[in-house]
Amino acid sequence: MTVSTSDDYDTPWKEAVTNYFPEFMAFYFPDAHAAIDWSRGYEFLDQELAQVVKDAELGKRLIDKLVKVASHEAGEQWVYIHIEIQGGHDTAFAERLFTYNYRLYDKYRRPIASLALLADGRENWKPNRYGYELFGCRMGIDFPVVKLLDYPDHEALLTNPNPFALVTAAHQLTRQTKGDNQQRYAAKWRLAKLLYQRDWDKQRVIDLFSVLDWMLQVPLELQRQLWHDIEQLERNRHMPYITSVERIGMERGLQQGLQQGKLEGRLEGRLEGELVLLERQLGKRFGPLTEETRARLRKATTEQLETWAERVLEAKTLEDVFGA
Repeated sequence: MTVSTSDDYDTPWKEAVTNYFPEFMAFYFPDAHAAIDWSRGYEFLDQELAQVVKDAELGKRLIDKLVKVASHEAGEQWVYIHIEIQGGHDTAFAERLFTYNYRLYDKYRRPIASLALLADGRENWKPNRYGYELFGCRMGIDFPVVKLLDYPDHEALLTNPNPFALVTAAHQLTRQTKGDNQQRYAAKWRLAKLLYQRDWDKQRVIDLFSVLDWMLQVPLELQRQLWHDIEQLERNRHMPYITSVERIGMERGLQQGLQQGKLEGRLEGRLEGELVLLERQLGKRFGPLTEETRARLRKATTEQLETWAERVLEAKTLEDVFGA
């Protein structure tokens, strides 16, 4: 499996886990959450993780995190949590967790808990162990694994106050509305309204909307309608929250076409808006784009941009996006 030029690409998933780590643990791994002494804080060690595993790239992952936490049972000593969020089926996944776990133990000489969250679409793929036996010697790892498909009832998720319930619902609704843009728009608008109804602070609303926006992608015209609906909702609730760069980028391209007042101008504006959006999606999914890739995007037609945008979420590599 090919690894992208940068495994440290910044996704809304990564930001959500970083910003709301206790909620992430409470929703997906409640037993571990209960065992952690949150009063002593926690620390992300992403750079340390990158150094430990840099020569053990056994497959492409969505994100991974190393977190130093205190447990109620460990007393004054710290322990470590290694989290893997896997975006697609990978036959080497369990082996990778095994490799990372023993390398991290070798570095810290402290217990390492490897936890896996699977975001793929294969119902029967749920690896939770890896090991081998030779001449009576046994070596291996059993690890907790949670799959987003384990939460099929998105209606129940929408009433759960944990923010990752909405993230999980967005994942399910993305799968259910594939190929139906109107249904996807309705789902996206419903989730956006829930963000405001929870009376969360501004930053949490923006952070979580970024995740929903990344998952539930809709055509440009429906995205414009969404911005319009959100603006109206914010005015009604006196909550001017969403002013993201994605909105500015799309509107910049669209307004160019509308102001020209000609079909050519409208098409050019639409093309620029879709180009800005697709560049952002590819950057978040696969890391910084090369100048060659940017040049290819600039030469593309509207139809090509739309086709590539539809492939972004399920593509494993950048080459998959541009494939025939």
